[in-house]
Amino acid sequence: MIFKSFLCGTLIFMTACSVTSVPGWCADGASASGAEKQEMSDFSLSGFGDKGKKSWDITGKSADIGTEVIKLNDIVSNFYGAQDNVRLTAENGDFNRREGNIHLQDDVVMTTTSGARMTTDALDWDRKQQIVQTDRAVKVEKSNMVITGQGAKGFPDLNKLNLDKDVRVGIDEAPATEAAKKGLQKIVITCDGSLQVDYKKNIATFNDNVRVVTADGVITGDQMELFFKSQGAADASPRDNLDDISAAGSKIDRILARGNVTITRGPNISHSDEATYSAMENKITLSGRPKLIIYSSEGLNAPVRN
Repeated sequence: MIFKSFLCGTLIFMTACSVTSVPGWCADGASASGAEKQEMSDFSLSGFGDKGKKSWDITGKSADIGTEVIKLNDIVSNFYGAQDNVRLTAENGDFNRREGNIHLQDDVVMTTTSGARMTTDALDWDRKQQIVQTDRAVKVEKSNMVITGQGAKGFPDLNKLNLDKDVRVGIDEAPATEAAKKGLQKIVITCDGSLQVDYKKNIATFNDNVRVVTADGVITGDQMELFFKSQGAADASPRDNLDDISAAGSKIDRILARGNVTITRGPNISHSDEATYSAMENKITLSGRPKLIIYSSEGLNAPVRN
């Protein structure tokens, strides 16, 4: 067993190696001629910022080291942010030394200290730009909200995330009235297009064929903006407490629907250009040429006035 420790810029390599003598690698990590490689039982790589504070690290087992791409198994990687730390695990992957990118493959799990969790089959982490992205199916869980979709891109702390298509969001929302406090109300939002979630601004934007299903009815539209409240701030505006990221997404303040809006409650249907749903008041306000269609089996006894 040979132990190595060497410094390369802001990266520190510490390895416990079973070495096969090869001309393709030098002890300091610089490549030489030839195509041979080292096979290692353990691997650890860390990056440090300007002030010497660790900014990220990655560990793995059974790594096959090539000239540029380091193959890893049983990967654990951490990102140490200013407000949130991120932990990534995967069964397989590789690290590109020249580009600084990490590819994770098979049973990829990302968790943050603020309570968010994302799972997918494959994920690419651009270490220099601090962006994670995938074209695979993803599942994101945070507080009382579960998001699924196809394709995702965002920051490692998951506080700002875009999903590409086939989005479904399930929210367990606290009931608005005293009579309904026996349980939670389930709200499900789906859309064919993209979803942009920004937890710092407490807003989620749904695009293309958006559909909101609640216990009271169904709202559809071309685009919808969902504004959140933070936990412990029932009377605050959706822009308050923006730094309380761990509590973001816990409760709906309002939903703003735009474009070909349709609201269905039982047999009654409303149409408008825009509609605003207030969760606190359990009220929907229509604007922009609203039209209401009422179906009644009792008829209209009152006179109609122009």
